[in-house]
Amino acid sequence: MEERILLLALRGRDAQVVDQLLSRQGHACCICTSVAELTEQLSAGAGTAVVTEESLVDADREGLVSSLASQPPWSDFPFVLLATKRSGRRPPEAAQMLEQLGNVILLERPIHGETLLRTVSSALRGRRRQYEARSHLEELKEAEERLTQLNATLEARILQRTAELSRANDQLIQEITERERAQAALVQAQKMEAMGQLTGGIAHDFNNLLTVVSGNLDMIQRRASDEKTIRQAGFAVQAANRAARLTQQLLAFSRSQRLDLAPVNINALLSGMSDLLERTIGAEARVEMCFAASDPWAMADANQLELAVLNLAINARDAMPNGGIITISSSLERDGEGDSSEAASSFGVISVCDTGTGIPPELIEKVFDPFFTTKPVGKGTGLGLSQVYGIARQSGGTVKLKSSPGEGSMVSIWLPSTAPSKASGGESAAADRMLRPGARERILVVEDDAAVRRFLVECLEMLGFAVLQAASGMEALDCLADGRPDLMIVDFAMPEMNGAELTLAIRDQLPELPIILATGYADMDAVDKVVAADRVLRKPFRIDDLAAAVRAALAEGRALATTG
Repeated sequence: MEERILLLALRGRDAQVVDQLLSRQGHACCICTSVAELTEQLSAGAGTAVVTEESLVDADREGLVSSLASQPPWSDFPFVLLATKRSGRRPPEAAQMLEQLGNVILLERPIHGETLLRTVSSALRGRRRQYEARSHLEELKEAEERLTQLNATLEARILQRTAELSRANDQLIQEITERERAQAALVQAQKMEAMGQLTGGIAHDFNNLLTVVSGNLDMIQRRASDEKTIRQAGFAVQAANRAARLTQQLLAFSRSQRLDLAPVNINALLSGMSDLLERTIGAEARVEMCFAASDPWAMADANQLELAVLNLAINARDAMPNGGIITISSSLERDGEGDSSEAASSFGVISVCDTGTGIPPELIEKVFDPFFTTKPVGKGTGLGLSQVYGIARQSGGTVKLKSSPGEGSMVSIWLPSTAPSKASGGESAAADRMLRPGARERILVVEDDAAVRRFLVECLEMLGFAVLQAASGMEALDCLADGRPDLMIVDFAMPEMNGAELTLAIRDQLPELPIILATGYADMDAVDKVVAADRVLRKPFRIDDLAAAVRAALAEGRALATTG
């Protein structure tokens, strides 16, 4: 009721046209047939009113003016007045009417529909702030009443508080010990946060290097005719891909972000982690893999899932001070024992078992709590299992734990199963065919790293585009002054003006210009505010990734230009 829009337009079909325009945007509207009805509906509650000037000029406004004058202190009802365009100054009667209405946004007709929509949205935002002021005033009034009541019972509360302090004093020694433990855990957590920031920075720089390395290897494979050269380049690409996986694991450790859920082959993921697990666990324990024959697939973020498995493996190793066996297995399970009905949900399950000391029954309920750990201070943060639990829950699954003292533990990550992803062969060739432009479309590349910028320019020129380049955000804005490109590819992490800030600046000038944001490591909240997820190009990327992103962005830009 308080958000609806009142409409008063007594001539022609103005009221119906405005109602249709605003309703399409989700606004609730109420058409009034007279000034008296407008006054009555205003008293019932509204966010703003759109009124034509001619509907008020000769009408009896006394009731409306009286209603506006009696508004509470927090209220200043906004009007959007659609006025007839005049060549000179407004007559005194029209000026007096505006003064009586008070909070008026004046629009001279004819006006564009978008202008009206933006104006109404602005008026509603102002009205919402008034409602917030009303809430604050009511809260202040309630606080004053509570204060009065508290003062009336002051003596009784003093006696009660004295008794509470006496009981608290009896527990002081125990709390001091717990506080010292918490402080030590906080120091350890801060150390881990600093380590995460460091690894994130390293991964960002390394991703820039890998973009150049893997990209140029891709070019060599495309251009070389010698089979030996192609084979050797393929070996180098495999090594670059392994390095890229390592940087992704560093990023997964260093940042907290929204999960990028996609179908994941659990067996393939665990198999790809074997080298990492062996290096991390060391010779203290033996790692055994047991894969399900059904080849389960599940919805998950592959990088975060690898981090979860790594955490579980490290915990399993630490639970076996004298060494032992860590068994990592996959399976396809249903959500109920013995339930074979079609309604039962299936899950892809990763289980990590150890032959260690086990967990006492009284601690089972606490192991997933943040900062809870049974390890000595400095040996663990208490975040490993809580992070695993958080990853599983965000993926739509859960974590199950079985443990007996002296018999070891088994932690299982249950993830919703899904159908295998469909990888389309010939994607590279299709991308190349669709990227043969008839007219050379212009692309502006903005990248502060000279090697990455040079690689991007060469790739795009090879694909048939005219390429401009800039080494900073300010230089890119100068290039835009010389002409509008068809597409921009912008790096996120740049000095002075980062990619998100540059994107916002460009939106003010060229709102329909398609932009791809390339990043090796970024504040994803800042990225999500300026571009859609499918307009983010992750470093390191290959030529096919670049081609697909450019194709999609240019297609969207052409569609916007056609509709515009």
